[in-house]
Amino acid sequence: MSTETILTNARIVTADAEFDGTVVVRDGRIAEVAVGRSHAPGAIDLDSDYLVPGLVELHTDNMEKHFAPRPGVKWPSLPAVMAHDAQIAAAGITTVFDSLALGDVRGDTDRVLNRERMIEAVLAVSDRRMSRAEHRLHLRCEIVADDAVEAIDRWIDLPLVGLISINDHTPGQRQFLDPEKLRHYHTKKYGMTNAEFEVFSVRAIELHHKNAARNRSEVVARAQARALPIASHDDATRAHVQEAVENGMTIAEFPTTHEAAAASREAGLAVLVGAPNLVMGGSHSGNIAAIDLLQAGQADILSSDYVPASLMESIFKLPATGTGISLPQAVRLASLNPARAVGLCDRGEIAPERRADLVRVHVLDGAPLVRTVWREGQRVV
Repeated sequence: MSTETILTNARIVTADAEFDGTVVVRDGRIAEVAVGRSHAPGAIDLDSDYLVPGLVELHTDNMEKHFAPRPGVKWPSLPAVMAHDAQIAAAGITTVFDSLALGDVRGDTDRVLNRERMIEAVLAVSDRRMSRAEHRLHLRCEIVADDAVEAIDRWIDLPLVGLISINDHTPGQRQFLDPEKLRHYHTKKYGMTNAEFEVFSVRAIELHHKNAARNRSEVVARAQARALPIASHDDATRAHVQEAVENGMTIAEFPTTHEAAAASREAGLAVLVGAPNLVMGGSHSGNIAAIDLLQAGQADILSSDYVPASLMESIFKLPATGTGISLPQAVRLASLNPARAVGLCDRGEIAPERRADLVRVHVLDGAPLVRTVWREGQRVV
């Protein structure tokens, strides 16, 4: 039996325009997009609120905080993943790639100890279609870890795996080229003393020399054999980007310098930047500001990273920043562009035949408030 929903009196944001109009949804797909108001019986009046496509998130570690709300606390798996899912959907994200850390430069941290529970919980709710958003897995391979290859071999063939990234958080590498910034980060965030940081730093550098090159080669080979998209992470130099190109990578996550971002764009990589960076006006690590990369035309994708709500907030903030980025262009950064970067061609824009992943947004005093979310035509928020 066919089902139809008509959403009208909306400010519709398509991939290249915005206008007052109507969207007709039929059997989970967008059947029609039209200018003007519908007077059909049963049409849902959106009171001139914005209607944007469901957002596509490629990199978020938001789930970790629900599984370990405090250090050493192991929250029950299903309630944890459902709480994460509710937060994601309420932010207007209808497709999310949950980032799972396969290894940590700091050792057996909560994110490592909980990774199996997180994967099993995502699989459980996805198999039963219990989640509001569609969840996929982004395996973040910390290549200094002793068990990086063992971990990728264990999980890479899961059907929900849709993205692999290569990470190296060794002191003096990539995100923290300045070891002093890393010292400050670890002593503030993790409560390390300076002496403890010195021990950690020496050990991390030893692991880098022991494992990084070999593990990187092994993980990349496995991803390539399965035709999975691969992302580099925290590139800082042209040499980093050249290595990514040689490895067949197609996404550059959070480049830390103009040099790396420009080189990534020149090489055809899709450059992903952080929405929290944009909202806050800069990087918490002291690296390049996302707004500067957007201003220079060196960014293609926005990611909420650790704050799901930052994605919608940054989209509506961008047009007023003087970058020349329109609202349709801003929306593409968090919908169509990330969808295409990972080969999802059925979503990410309001257009006929696309999935009816839609978000109603009301702007109050400049703040975008998500009011309703539909995934494949079904209301989930």
